Amino acid sequence: MLDLKLLRNSTKEVGALLKRKGYEFDLVNWSDLENQRKILQSETESLQSELNTLSKEIGELKRSNKDSSGKEKNATELTARIKTKSKDLDILLKTINQIVMGMPNIPDEEVPDGKDESDNIEVRTFGAVPKFNFTPLDHLELGSLHKGIDMESGAKITGSRFSVLKSDFAKLQRSLISFMMDVHVNENGYKEVYVPFIVNSQSLEGTGQLPKFEEDLFKLEGDQSYYLAPTAEVPVSNLLRDEIIESKQLPIKLVSHTPCFRSEAGSYGKDTKGIMRLHQFEKVELVQAVEEGDSDEALEELTIHAESILKKLEIPYRVVLLCTGDLGFASAKTYDLEAWVPSQNTYREISSCSNFRSFQARRMMARWKNPSNGKTELLNTINGSGLALSRTLLALVENFQQKDGSIAIPDALRDYFKADSIKQN
Repeated sequence: MLDLKLLRNSTKEVGALLKRKGYEFDLVNWSDLENQRKILQSETESLQSELNTLSKEIGELKRSNKDSSGKEKNATELTARIKTKSKDLDILLKTINQIVMGMPNIPDEEVPDGKDESDNIEVRTFGAVPKFNFTPLDHLELGSLHKGIDMESGAKITGSRFSVLKSDFAKLQRSLISFMMDVHVNENGYKEVYVPFIVNSQSLEGTGQLPKFEEDLFKLEGDQSYYLAPTAEVPVSNLLRDEIIESKQLPIKLVSHTPCFRSEAGSYGKDTKGIMRLHQFEKVELVQAVEEGDSDEALEELTIHAESILKKLEIPYRVVLLCTGDLGFASAKTYDLEAWVPSQNTYREISSCSNFRSFQARRMMARWKNPSNGKTELLNTINGSGLALSRTLLALVENFQQKDGSIAIPDALRDYFKADSIKQN
């Protein structure tokens, strides 16, 4: 959520920045609502001041055993007027809050302007794109060859865009999870957490999925407002909700492995084949919380940590800086890590590493105590996938496939997988 003081004091400037992200800020409506708010607040405060003065006068009359009935009648009328004004003000503030909750974060200055992913800027690349001396198979063909990916069973059990991994492919995913978690905990300095896979609406509001993206969520039936978590970012970040963190605890660095559930609304017809885009998938998620002055450095560090997995797995990839048109709702700046996918002859996103600055923290009331001035300040939150499991598995099997149909296992993964290749049974 954006700072209300910033919105009120720099309305036109904020509107211009939000326009870079494709959001049209209705300045006329906002100004009208703000004028109404100022008037109602002023009138309510004036009436309250009048009531306070009257209450003192009534007290003095009673202490002097004088008649206070006339003033008590006035006080009752004032109280009724204050209640009416307060109710009107509450309704107006809720309207203003709904508008603010629907506003995206302001993009950083260095984020390039652009309409879509074609305007993203390549920052760096790693690894050589493989050149096969045979016709390579895609991940579904490899999955069929090794009886490892079963889309039909996933569709039978649940529906389209669900999958079943079997035998060596299931083992490969389990190996990847353990490998990623160990690297992030033992080498990159993250603390492992295990969190619920079901979250409430307040948690989703805190990280920015609600109210804007409800159609992309799986909501559970029942009296509670429960949803399946769309990403571990939601439960992990909300560990900080309504908390005041001591400065000595910063930076906070958390990692968690969870399933993720998304309806993929708006992506119909896109990546419908295979495991590139599923309704249920798994991720190892990285979350950092730092003071404001450290968030730029934290984003760079977290991105490098996500890259470290791809480097160890020897999967070719590139890092791109997202343009304004491709930048997420809550993000001020995002790097995408894109792994090389041979069957598509292109790089595909495997992780998004984002700096949300104070946008999420303001919604969650996630704060830290600054020892230099004794004040509480909003945290800055940063998160990224380290990595998405199904896409990592896809990129691995396609890049490491051999002419005989076997799939080589990268050196870094062999102690986990307990073999140097996947061969046909």
